[in-house]
Amino acid sequence: MKKSGASQDQPASEHISKKIAKLGDWRGETLGRMRKLIQEADPDVVEEWKWMGTPVWSHDGILCTSESYKKVVKLTFAKGASLKDPACLFNSSLDGNTRRAIDIHEGEDVDESAFKALLRQAVALNSSGMSKPSKKAKS
Repeated sequence: MKKSGASQDQPASEHISKKIAKLGDWRGETLGRMRKLIQEADPDVVEEWKWMGTPVWSHDGILCTSESYKKVVKLTFAKGASLKDPACLFNSSLDGNTRRAIDIHEGEDVDESAFKALLRQAVALNSSGMSKPSKKAKS
């Protein structure tokens, strides 16, 4: 995994680790689990810390971001509308033309193999240089 610096004194990966620890409840555990799956799916993923405290995972462009709310951990795929999602992991931001999100609530499990496949698709899409949703991906 490549690392992108968030500041001169602290790499993005450290910021993300601190955020996971600071959450300290099911949200931190969930974010940590999803981070691990992202790193397993793409060993060359770059971790970034943007927009005043948002974990971002990139490979030839943004793959996904994470936000933590009181009742949900949200993973937003920057080009999610262009990805095929046969396992129907996307359950939020479904009306937009570009992004799609996965909202994970306390106690919910995410299909790990389907999530990794979705992330690998996002890497392939970024690496291909294509950015517009295909008609096939919308179905």
